[in-house]
Amino acid sequence: MIRLLIADDHAIMRSGLRQLIEFDPALRVIEEAENGAQVIEHLRSSQFDLLLLDMSMPGLSGEDLITRVHGKAPKLPILVLSMHNEAQIAQRALRAGASGYLTKDHNPETLLAAIHKVASGGRYLDPRIAEQLAFANSVPQESGTSQLTDREFQILRLLAKGLSVNQIAEELIISNKTVSTHKTRLMEKMSFSCNADIVKYAMANGLVD
Repeated sequence: MIRLLIADDHAIMRSGLRQLIEFDPALRVIEEAENGAQVIEHLRSSQFDLLLLDMSMPGLSGEDLITRVHGKAPKLPILVLSMHNEAQIAQRALRAGASGYLTKDHNPETLLAAIHKVASGGRYLDPRIAEQLAFANSVPQESGTSQLTDREFQILRLLAKGLSVNQIAEELIISNKTVSTHKTRLMEKMSFSCNADIVKYAMANGLVD
């Protein structure tokens, strides 16, 4: 029996995933989480064989949450299930410690196959993203978001969603000064002059929901 923890901030999504997963007699959803804090709490109280994780949740999420989970439960496989099909987002998730990455537009059979593969110690990468990464790795990347640190990239996405420096600091549990410093650096690297440039770039490159 493969014991799962599902983490997604949308209740309908969690319910649908639970119903789908439990059609497979070898899988069982033990707990659900709607944010990063609940994920960490469940890890303290229960044992899981796989974490099925959405990349974009309120508060602690994304690469930061993956890194935190990996630190607390280094042997727990993490399969990211995300609406984002951009290679750079998948690459950052894998670098943070995820064992697999799959977009939400795949059919149920693909998701179940990915769960089994990752839970058994394997790795799974969405074929379309794998193709993007293969192409990107064949060409030197010295521009765009590839030059940003993981934290700068995370803050860029939050700024693009319309969050203020204060709101980002609260969500990431860091100081306003730290957020402002990262914002200044990312704007210099990306040659942005204002927040509107950030929003325009993020929308054009599919970096926001």
